[in-house]
Amino acid sequence: MTGRVFTKLLLSFMLVLCIGTVILDFSLSHFVQHSLYASSTEYYNAKGARMAAQLAATPAADLPTVVRAQALGARANVAVFDSIGHLVASASAADGNGLQPEAPTKGFTSPSGEITPQAPPETLSLRSTEPAVAGPVSSTIDGDLLDLSVPAGQYTVHFAFSLAGVDSTLHLLWHDFTIASLLALGLATFLAAFLARRVAQRLSRIVRFANRIASGELSARVEEGRLDEISEVAHALDSTAARLEESFKELDGSRRELAVLLDSMQEAVIGISPSSQVTWSNSKMKLISPSAVREGRSLVECVRDPDVLRCVAIALQDKEIGYGRATSFVPSRSFAVSAAPMPGGGAVVVLYDVTEIERTERMRRDFVANVSHELRTPLTSISGYVDTVLDSEERLSLQGREFLGIVLRNATRMNRLTADLLTLANVEARDYRIHPQPIAADELLDDALDALAGIAIDSGVELERLAAPPTLVLADLDALNQVFGNLIENAMKYGRAGKRVRVSARNVEDAVEFSVQDFGPGIASEHLERIFERFYRVDKARSRDSGGTGLGLAIVKHIILAHHGTIRAESELGSGSRFLFTLPLAAAPAATGHDGARRQQVSPSLPL
Repeated sequence: MTGRVFTKLLLSFMLVLCIGTVILDFSLSHFVQHSLYASSTEYYNAKGARMAAQLAATPAADLPTVVRAQALGARANVAVFDSIGHLVASASAADGNGLQPEAPTKGFTSPSGEITPQAPPETLSLRSTEPAVAGPVSSTIDGDLLDLSVPAGQYTVHFAFSLAGVDSTLHLLWHDFTIASLLALGLATFLAAFLARRVAQRLSRIVRFANRIASGELSARVEEGRLDEISEVAHALDSTAARLEESFKELDGSRRELAVLLDSMQEAVIGISPSSQVTWSNSKMKLISPSAVREGRSLVECVRDPDVLRCVAIALQDKEIGYGRATSFVPSRSFAVSAAPMPGGGAVVVLYDVTEIERTERMRRDFVANVSHELRTPLTSISGYVDTVLDSEERLSLQGREFLGIVLRNATRMNRLTADLLTLANVEARDYRIHPQPIAADELLDDALDALAGIAIDSGVELERLAAPPTLVLADLDALNQVFGNLIENAMKYGRAGKRVRVSARNVEDAVEFSVQDFGPGIASEHLERIFERFYRVDKARSRDSGGTGLGLAIVKHIILAHHGTIRAESELGSGSRFLFTLPLAAAPAATGHDGARRQQVSPSLPL
């Protein structure tokens, strides 16, 4: 690059110098030539006027002699013409000045060498009838001669002065100008080469600096003095490099901190490029992975679990977070998988080891189921014996009957609690399965209302059915009857003040939404998000009085999630509550596994 820049700068400087030298030489030579000719013309005009004045005072007999003397003295051709333009006398210098000598009687010798007996037109135009010592003068330059016509009384004198001296002076000046120009051009070329090399070297330093920065050497600097615009560019580049170095140090520090943070995580983390290649991974991922995890390898070569690959495909192709549960990534261990797309492309996959959580959850479910099962027999016995005593023993006191009534009510409540615990443990189990079949939404609603008609009559609450579409949905009839039973019974218990419960259904996008609404006191907004938790009670005292166990809504939630539906609660204090759940249409695919539904609705790292 230095050679090209140097050559371009040098050629540019030389071209400018040559053009400037030629223009200067031409201007100076033209100016000098014009000055010399002007000076010569002025000098000879004055001299011709003096000579014409002398000839005007000379007698006619002496005119040839005086003319000859003046021609020799002035080193010029002299011709005298009368008033009608005839030659009276003439003489020429014969001393080798370049003028051709001619006899006075043969006429005037023109600058071209021809003998002219008549006066030139410009001479006749200067004819004056009045005697004048110094009258109008007409002069022209023709080649090396200066023609000068001067009126002299009754005559007109024509002079032809030689300009050979001026030409020789101009030739000498041209020679001197040429030598001086060549010397100046040579010196200027040397200086131009020196300056061009300096500029090229400075530019070369900037190029080397840029290459060092490009290769990753951020400590490189140009270090130019403050001289000109190139120096300003160099200083700007140095400042940019300094800021870039500082930014890269901060970025590198952040990257190291992030690497330490990722390595300290208990979860396995792996980065995936848009082309499904491994870009980085933390130490936990390398530790638990059965295959070697290396940067640049394809994800399929490092991870063989189909659930992990499916989540990554969702993140890369659909640009959505993919959730899943991997059971074959590491033998005898379970992982909750979360694959999130990156803004610039690619994805980040996090694997949560939920083996212990699932084991603990399974133990809890088994414990609840076992305890509930074990309690059912003694509670049934207690209820039976207490009921028998109350019916057969007439000698009991009123206080004894009251105590036995309390025992019977609490035993009955515990029976309901154990039954709900067994049901909840059943629907939370990973092997829980439903058997959905296509059924019309209005028929599903009618079956549920028919089953609960007797309860509605006993409670004194009007069961109001609104219009429902005949759209086919996928539903397990027994499970949905339990859902409607829990929701409607709750509405009757807690919304009894409204005296009516409204049940309806309507079509929504890709589903049918069912609604159970009461017109009781309503639920405060801070309770709505937690109302589906186990044993969560809005009003604990009232719930106990009504015989509720706090598990009905949790059971409803799991059944709806098993159907791939959603459930939510809406309420306004003083205006009642409304529970809404959706069921997928019969045409939409629906999984029968409760585990798959749970993975879609809640975080995979937390058990329900």
